[in-house]
Amino acid sequence: MNAILAAAKSVSRLLNVIGGISLVFIVALTTADVILRLFRRPILGTYEIVGFSGCVVILFALPLTSWMRGHIFVDFLIIKLPRSLQIAFNVFTRCLVTFLFFLFAWNLIKYGTDLRTTGEVSTTLKIPFYPVIYAAGVCCVVQCLVMLCDIVKIFRGEYGE
Repeated sequence: MNAILAAAKSVSRLLNVIGGISLVFIVALTTADVILRLFRRPILGTYEIVGFSGCVVILFALPLTSWMRGHIFVDFLIIKLPRSLQIAFNVFTRCLVTFLFFLFAWNLIKYGTDLRTTGEVSTTLKIPFYPVIYAAGVCCVVQCLVMLCDIVKIFRGEYGE
């Protein structure tokens, strides 16, 4: 089980690094585009590339953010419950999130397959949409794995307070 936890954390970190690189790329591309516009030489397709890269930034950062519990918690009511109910609530919410992200992953992969089949591409640069959609689906699968790891950590007593 420790190997699965370590693998989930490693994959989450790798995805986060890719998301970080994408964020730096967005900043550099936008800066270059603004500067080049001063010389009437804008970068063609910047809007599309930033849109694709924004998807990568958000979705690739999600699993590690969840792993590190870096998101917002509104638990002022939960902390007043007995410990056993807190555990039950945490397990229930992790199961619910796992189910929802599984549905997201399933539908994103189906949608990506539809886009690949139809040959849907972006307007200006003709970049296919399906690789980004598939990547989003993979990130949702990793998010499911992180939530299942949270459940394991809850039962082991390793889930931080």
